[in-house]
Amino acid sequence: MAEFFQQAASWGFHGAAFLLCVTGVFLSLLSFTGSWLVAGAAALLTVVRADGEPGWVLTGVLLGLCVAIEVVDAVAGSLGITRRGGSRAAGWAALGGGFVGMFAGGLIPVPLLGSVIGMCAGSFAAAFWVERRRLEREAAGAAGDHDARAAHIATGAVWARLAVMLIKTLAALGMAVVLGYRVWTT
Repeated sequence: MAEFFQQAASWGFHGAAFLLCVTGVFLSLLSFTGSWLVAGAAALLTVVRADGEPGWVLTGVLLGLCVAIEVVDAVAGSLGITRRGGSRAAGWAALGGGFVGMFAGGLIPVPLLGSVIGMCAGSFAAAFWVERRRLEREAAGAAGDHDARAAHIATGAVWARLAVMLIKTLAALGMAVVLGYRVWTT
């Protein structure tokens, strides 16, 4: 009877780790950093498995990757805007607008795609608004095509958001595959 409960617990913990990995990849598709959940699954399995696999070394490597992904997220967002001549304020506005747009886009009846469309629209709109106001202030009433310049900068914010989302998703998926392979083969 004790062996049955050990086997059931093992299946339960492996199932929980699998759900953490799937949830992590799904959250990455929504531009959240889901790789932390994959690293958490590695830590969970290391603690509960009798053989100690996948091990603290792999868990540490996955945690290091999570930190690297966060750094890439912070740098890429601002680079997408500043490389096109935008301000830091536009970067923060694009980040906030992206999150608001992601949740608003969730109302579109197409799962996941609505959230991505909302995130892009929110990032663009917020960055555009901030940059247009900044450009008008700097020009002090002088004539100029502030809309086109602000749109150019805001487009950089959208491309940066999409690139970061792709990086996060691929990283979380890759981490989950490595973890699954390590657990499956030991």
